[in-house]
Amino acid sequence: MSVQLVLILILLAIFLVATVLPVHMGALALVAAFVAGYFIFGTDGDPTYDDAVFGFFPGSLFVVLVGVTYLFAIAKNNGTVDWLVHAAVKGSGGRLAAIPWAMFAVTGALTAIGGVVPAVVAIIAPVGMSFARRYGINPVLMGLFIINGATAGGFSPLSIFGVITNTVVDDNGLAGSPLFLWGASIVINILLSIGVFFLFDGRKLLGGGRVDVTDQRDDDFVAATVAGDATEDTGEDIPGGGNGAQRAAVGSTGTGGAALSGGRVTEPVHGQPGHQHPTAGERADQRSLQTTALAPEAQGQVTSLDRDRSLTLGGLVLLVVGALVFDLDIGLMAVSVGVILSIVAPRGAKGAVGQIAWPTVLLICGIVTYVGLMQDQDVPGWLGDNVAQLGVPLIAALLICYIGAVVSAFASTTGILGALIPLAVPFLQGDNAIGAIGLITALALSSSIVDSSPFSTSGALVVANATEAERDKTFRTLMIWGFSMVAIIPLITWLILIVPGWL
Repeated sequence: MSVQLVLILILLAIFLVATVLPVHMGALALVAAFVAGYFIFGTDGDPTYDDAVFGFFPGSLFVVLVGVTYLFAIAKNNGTVDWLVHAAVKGSGGRLAAIPWAMFAVTGALTAIGGVVPAVVAIIAPVGMSFARRYGINPVLMGLFIINGATAGGFSPLSIFGVITNTVVDDNGLAGSPLFLWGASIVINILLSIGVFFLFDGRKLLGGGRVDVTDQRDDDFVAATVAGDATEDTGEDIPGGGNGAQRAAVGSTGTGGAALSGGRVTEPVHGQPGHQHPTAGERADQRSLQTTALAPEAQGQVTSLDRDRSLTLGGLVLLVVGALVFDLDIGLMAVSVGVILSIVAPRGAKGAVGQIAWPTVLLICGIVTYVGLMQDQDVPGWLGDNVAQLGVPLIAALLICYIGAVVSAFASTTGILGALIPLAVPFLQGDNAIGAIGLITALALSSSIVDSSPFSTSGALVVANATEAERDKTFRTLMIWGFSMVAIIPLITWLILIVPGWL
């Protein structure tokens, strides 16, 4: 058996084990890189196994992940995120039919500026689901709008998904278009949301009147916990501790898609969306691979911009201009803006470093390190030779899109993006090469839109924030919808973006 085939089988085992067992995928990937590197390079080679493995560690990507989640934590702490939520709802004019679109817009904006997708969903889902309950909006409609909005913004050049995809493309010398990728994500998620609106009782909202949002207080827009309106002390086993004003944005990348509800973990798995683990140890076992702990929110109204929020918005504008106009490194820019805000507005920066999405950082860096080892051993070239023998690169491209969709519906979208794009390189080279922009965009969309599955991060959070009466129905509906996306989206993106060969 060739080294290349062994490395591919190990990668499959990493996804399988991390999906069915409470093992962190990033940590597992680092262990796999360590063990495989030892047998490939040994201790006497040049380089040795440790020099090689550390050489594959993505230092620049590490800085980006740390920087953008650090800056997002500051924006959450000082109320900038809450102000954006209020501004979006107020901007809708209070019309019932426009509120889901307001939630779509604010989640898209937050992920576009660097918020981790499950963290943003966990912040906005309690707000949106609360509005849905209050005004008779279908909870599935509201939940899917929030998920779609987060995915739409998730591929911006400043976002986690976008950074991962564009970094892998650049590192492999492929033709890429960050703006086309982001635009395609926005368009397809808007179209999906239009379909969701009419499939899940949106017509009833068109004549539903208006909601008065002018005098709402902060706790009407930002839930006390991920579950919603709980006011009890839930400091035990929640990152950061604190009282009822705290919240933790939690997502799961495995079948144990857990989310906090009233200070306890609820798991929409195995047909039991309301099942609860009673002990802290069991909760810890099911912790998300993508987690951002959020600091307590100051009480009061978030209807205007104070000094700190204005500075934070200015910092975000500076980040966008520096990264997109002057081509400065996104990660270093984000860290710089965060440090400046820490100096001039220290209140919002308190505890922000502890709120960096460290599990996500470990996840991505672990996967990318292992994939670097695979590239060093020419796994893409080995795959290319075998694909060439088959003579059907279009079918291989469709297959890899379906692999991305199926695995991401149960596991980590970020991990899939980091692993499958390098393995798709053989389809993008040679005489019968497939268009790089088309395949990368199709693979990215196929791997992200299926996050609405209740077994994946965002879907699990929506189920967790439904009421007990709604939860079973919400779980079943999202399962049907999510697996419909698994079946449909890879085929649609393949037919539009890959088969014509126009990209």
